[in-house]
Amino acid sequence: MSYPHPIVAREGWPFLGAAVIAAIVVQWLAGWWSAPIWLAALFILQFFRDPARSIPGDERTVVSPADGRIVVVETTRDPYLERDAIKVSVFMNVFNVHSNRSPVDGEVRQAWYNTGKFLNAALDKASLENERNALWLKTTSGADVTCVQIAGLIARRIICHVKPGDRLLRGGRFGFIRFGSRVDVYLPLSARVKAALGDKVQGGSSILALL
Repeated sequence: MSYPHPIVAREGWPFLGAAVIAAIVVQWLAGWWSAPIWLAALFILQFFRDPARSIPGDERTVVSPADGRIVVVETTRDPYLERDAIKVSVFMNVFNVHSNRSPVDGEVRQAWYNTGKFLNAALDKASLENERNALWLKTTSGADVTCVQIAGLIARRIICHVKPGDRLLRGGRFGFIRFGSRVDVYLPLSARVKAALGDKVQGGSSILALL
């Protein structure tokens, strides 16, 4: 999905603006007592950074939907499309870029939002118990891919900018999760997985699999 997106993600503009204004006011009133607020503003700036990425591959390439570390690569049940699938999970800590990108070229066929808990997103049970938002993507080659945004221990806000009928380009921004989280991708059993457990990946530019 295309929308204005400079170096700082638009989801962070209100937080960064409020922190900078508060720091300026406190500095004017109390001088160096503003230092902690400036540090908070710097943390917000790094959290909401959203650098441009070079998108590799072609329509059969699956790229990482987020920055972080691969915490799951396994064959399991896709709870949304009711099929056996390969699951690849990316865990994001608070120092990763939290903008979420489409793993494939395709159309959003369906979306599911589920309320839930806020367990540590690195835990396997977070996939089914935490607050989450799932997208069913039908790729241009006809494959079905499920991409699930999952809230974490600190995360309290999942943002998704797309709806059924929208078309996404591989590596295109579609959402954001605030303050630590996870993204699961369910792939067809025929997919050739390139990512391995423990790999550090970048959203949009690291290849997870080939369809």
